[in-house]
Amino acid sequence: MITELEKIYRLWEREMKRFFREKSRLITSIVTPLLWILVFGSGLRGAAFGAGGADYRIFIFPGILGMSLLFTSMFTGVSVIWEREFGFLREVLVAPVSRVGIITAKSLGGASTAMLQGVILLCFAPLVKMHLTAGGVAGALPVMFLMSFGVTGIGLTIAAFMDSMEGFNLIMSFAIMPMLFCSGALFPLDTAPHWLRIVSYFDPLTYGVDALRHILLGPDQAFLPLAVNLGFMVAFAAGMTAVASACFSWNRK
Repeated sequence: MITELEKIYRLWEREMKRFFREKSRLITSIVTPLLWILVFGSGLRGAAFGAGGADYRIFIFPGILGMSLLFTSMFTGVSVIWEREFGFLREVLVAPVSRVGIITAKSLGGASTAMLQGVILLCFAPLVKMHLTAGGVAGALPVMFLMSFGVTGIGLTIAAFMDSMEGFNLIMSFAIMPMLFCSGALFPLDTAPHWLRIVSYFDPLTYGVDALRHILLGPDQAFLPLAVNLGFMVAFAAGMTAVASACFSWNRK
């Protein structure tokens, strides 16, 4: 067990070193959510959602935070394609470490980088006059981790069958946009059409965004109970780890 954990740690450490060497990736992943909040949010600032007529920029802040985690976590799959191109992936797959261990390390790396960017984004909450408490931030961190861990599994599952960056980016865009727009990140689900609410139940991002909204803005701004959101995210993270591990075992390229 200790040996397996050490191998997972080394693979996670490699993912983190790669991330910190790519300064442009960190900058762009922060600038894009800020543009959504400040430009898109300010453009629709007159719209009031939720109890008390909350500022729209404050309402969408947890949703944009979820969007940032979604994009960053999904992007982890690119590293798999890059490693496949240069032959490093084959070396990892034949190493004395289980497929679950490899996927866990990759998912931990993706979740760690996504959480780091999420924490930085939280520092910009005062720009929209959003008041954060220490308890709110502490409660948001495990939610951010679970959401990022599960979504990273989606990216790794897609990457298991992709041979080119272009193909992965195309599939990733096809998966990301429906997940974002059906999650209630930009509008309250309790006022959405009935068919859209049904679709949102099958969107994993819905539960992460709703949990963040519950913790950061209050229970009256959430669509589902916090226990339901957390339970789904735990099951989803474990399930995607199993699925991604099975895909890499099946496809040995």
